[in-house]
Amino acid sequence: MVAALVAEAVRPRGGEADLLDWEQIAALAQRRIRGQPYGAARLQAVAAGYNQLASEVREPLLEGVGGLPPGVRLPDFEALDRAAWLDLNVGILRTAMEPLNGVGRVPNSWLADLGRAGVNRYVALLLEFLSRRVLGQFDPQLLGKEPVNHALYLVEPNVADWQQRESLPGDDLRRWLILHEMTHAWQFAAHPWLREHLNEGLRQLIATATAPRRNGVERLMAVTVGGRGQWASLRRMQATMTLVEGYGNLVMNLVGRRILPSYLRLEDAYRRRSGERSALDLLVWRLTGLELKMRQYRVGEAFAASVHDRYGMAALNRAWESPETLPRPEELRDPERWYRRVAAESNRALPGGQSGY
Repeated sequence: MVAALVAEAVRPRGGEADLLDWEQIAALAQRRIRGQPYGAARLQAVAAGYNQLASEVREPLLEGVGGLPPGVRLPDFEALDRAAWLDLNVGILRTAMEPLNGVGRVPNSWLADLGRAGVNRYVALLLEFLSRRVLGQFDPQLLGKEPVNHALYLVEPNVADWQQRESLPGDDLRRWLILHEMTHAWQFAAHPWLREHLNEGLRQLIATATAPRRNGVERLMAVTVGGRGQWASLRRMQATMTLVEGYGNLVMNLVGRRILPSYLRLEDAYRRRSGERSALDLLVWRLTGLELKMRQYRVGEAFAASVHDRYGMAALNRAWESPETLPRPEELRDPERWYRRVAAESNRALPGGQSGY
């Protein structure tokens, strides 16, 4: 009886289907979204307020980080509610995973349907959880089509909830968050190679995952040689994103401390927000790897702060000159090692002295 049930469960029914059903994921997550939608008119009005605040902090931000190349501008901000954030990120994930469609397809069967439903629910639960936590986002449109239209976002219901819960000054809170996301926009707008560098890393990972395996020897070689290369590529990408986020936090705090009267209140509130999580939140963060990501970003901020405090912003900004000047994974916890390498490779001392803050 059991054998017959198992045989029926795995019996092919003809054809194949994607392991991830993005339409179902979006529908499942949208059903769990909390709060009423804002509507297009209200979101546009909120976005206009964001861009007014952004115009006030753009100049001190660019003074601190070193300006923009001629003809380059930072994108405007858009306002999202939780449902709009979910739609945006389902689209981003769907685009990013398109190259893996062949790998993610499985033969149709009852067991495959059951497994697909479980995976879809897991992804939907994760996205719904994040829709309540994310405050802002910059989309560099990795693996996207040309032309690139970078976009900046704040998730207004989450910002408003945090403002109310902590009794924070609304405009300063939004200026502070805008500083962080705008710094990411500067990183990619002022250094176009950065997007292509990350894209190349993603393409290498995808190529390894989708490479055909014709026999046992080739499969073994792919696991040992290709797997090693895949791990190295992943580590380099993680190191880059660790710096991207850590640098963003550093600039947000350096500029925020200078121009925001409520900076200390905001910093205290952010520290409480990072430390106060429910048991369910902690479980989700650990199961999904988000806790590890946050630890990585703290490493990135410590690296950026160490270089900045000792040598100044001009020296730290050497990291954005090329893929070769980015910190290597092992250098993130040893900023002096990075400084010595980049200084030696340039045959001259890096700029030092005052940071501009």
